[in-house]
Amino acid sequence: MVKIYGTIGPACRERGILTEMFREGMDGVRLNLSHTSLEDASELIGACRGAAREAGTEAELLIDMQGPELRTAAVAEAQSIPEGGLLDICALPLPEAVVNGLESMEEGREVLLDDGKILLRTERRAPDGPLMLRVLRGGALESRKSIAVPGYHIKAPAMTERDREQIKRAKEFGVTAVMQPFVRGKEDLTEVRAALDEAGCPGVRLLAKIENMDGIEKLDELIPCCDEIVIARGDLGNAMELWELPAAQKRIAAACRSAGRDFMVVTQMLDSMTHRRVPTRAEVSDIFNAVLDGAASVMVTGETAAGDFPVDVIRYLCRTVREAEKMRQ
Repeated sequence: MVKIYGTIGPACRERGILTEMFREGMDGVRLNLSHTSLEDASELIGACRGAAREAGTEAELLIDMQGPELRTAAVAEAQSIPEGGLLDICALPLPEAVVNGLESMEEGREVLLDDGKILLRTERRAPDGPLMLRVLRGGALESRKSIAVPGYHIKAPAMTERDREQIKRAKEFGVTAVMQPFVRGKEDLTEVRAALDEAGCPGVRLLAKIENMDGIEKLDELIPCCDEIVIARGDLGNAMELWELPAAQKRIAAACRSAGRDFMVVTQMLDSMTHRRVPTRAEVSDIFNAVLDGAASVMVTGETAAGDFPVDVIRYLCRTVREAEKMRQ
């Protein structure tokens, strides 16, 4: 059976809500360590375990590492970025590495924030003037949102020191799988695997998130080094033209099927349900087709972590998956 995962967060902190999510068919939860830690989420993790037992199942716990990803800094409140405006690059909460990298590149680079919801383009008012950002697609920028600069390679280790500390405590918190983001080559995965072995967690599964062109180009070497490939369509969709993403998803799925490797499909599977009780027809078709393509698991993120209807999200996700499984048998 295809496994169903939700993401835990403020919207599903109550044990009663979590119990209903497990009763609807959820197999486990993802904890995003870019926003919290195992220690800080210990109460929520405990509530998940209790809710799963109450629903007659055992909860899997997947931790999503920070890894070599780029994110905006924490801000006290969302920053409004008006479309069509021009901003000094220092006016945005961007990490120094990104600012320095953009300063050294040619003008006209695109910068995508929050899974591409906000789109900027670099330009200069004068040859020696400060680097500015033209807002092509505006919005509200909240804390710790993703940053993507197509063609910009992140020079960072596979794991942060914080990631290593979290892995050391994975066994204590009952972690069942680690999701490694922005995998660039097999070296990233061997480094994480070694850290898991050192922490006494050889049985913890390792999931490789394909979120950049490096991951696609080196897919053949990644497949043998992980337990499951994750087609992470958020940042992957920022690494290419958006209309190219479906073909990339199909190619990754085909490579995994050919190699006999499990794969997961994630990101915006039921995005409209963040604030609506019923999904779109396109969303349920997307889930259905992911299952027909051979997905071993599917996952929702913000829909359950921060959405208004986490139980309904899992209900639609699970029932659509089960309907698709009837055709896959």
